[in-house]
Amino acid sequence: MLKIGATNTLKILRQIPFGLILDSTEGDILLPNKFVKSDMEIGQEISVFIYRDFKDRLTATTQTPKAEVGEMTSLMCVDTTNFGAFLDWGLDKDLLVPKSEMDEPMVKGRKYVVRILHDHKSDRIIASSKIKVFFDRETAELERGQKVEMMIYRKTPLGYTVLVDGKYEGMLFDNQIFKMVRPGDTVNGFIKGVREDGKLDLTLQEEGYQAVVNSTDDIIEKLEEAGGFLPYHDKSNAEEIKEIFQMSKRTFKKVIGGLYKSGKIEIDEEGIRLKG
Repeated sequence: MLKIGATNTLKILRQIPFGLILDSTEGDILLPNKFVKSDMEIGQEISVFIYRDFKDRLTATTQTPKAEVGEMTSLMCVDTTNFGAFLDWGLDKDLLVPKSEMDEPMVKGRKYVVRILHDHKSDRIIASSKIKVFFDRETAELERGQKVEMMIYRKTPLGYTVLVDGKYEGMLFDNQIFKMVRPGDTVNGFIKGVREDGKLDLTLQEEGYQAVVNSTDDIIEKLEEAGGFLPYHDKSNAEEIKEIFQMSKRTFKKVIGGLYKSGKIEIDEEGIRLKG
């Protein structure tokens, strides 16, 4: 069965002036000339993405969208109208988010986390930013400290709601953020806790021994790039430490204390210096 909004494997039936005709359960489908490759032959099976073109005709393309039907992703808003907004999803035809499917009004130039849907009423592919209903609550197999990919979804008074590994809901609290993030950004992070309701508490910084090891490498690298001296120490402002080193002041103090004890740096009123 042909899957609209997904990659399908279809056989090339014949060539016409406008492109190649592909066989499908929904009838013949055109692969326009601009997507035809020189090594394509009659009778060959090829992988193509199926969608509806500007005239609502089923059409094939060898372009790869940033997400297919059933997936969630972050996309840039490229235009707005009185009936919805259009997102860039990697194809010539932008993706519509109907006004009824907006979690909040969209603004051109901003990224939004959306789910790609096949609207069976219109038989069109659309996107929806009302994604909370699609979150997977089965998080029992996830563990504290596990590395995950996070899409920043929405700002809240406590931090950001995020989409974790494309299917889970998580919370990234302000006190766990040590670099600038905005809705639509994709960042790596770690699970800080798994709640009974299936939601996840998250952090951008790895916890425990490995966090100190990684932060140690970061500070040494910044010292080397700065010529061996940085004007920061254990009495520096916490916000300044967060902005420059992308870590908490607590971690920073622990790291430079370890570097001092191991004889790799000196600490004085002016800052920290590499030794040797």
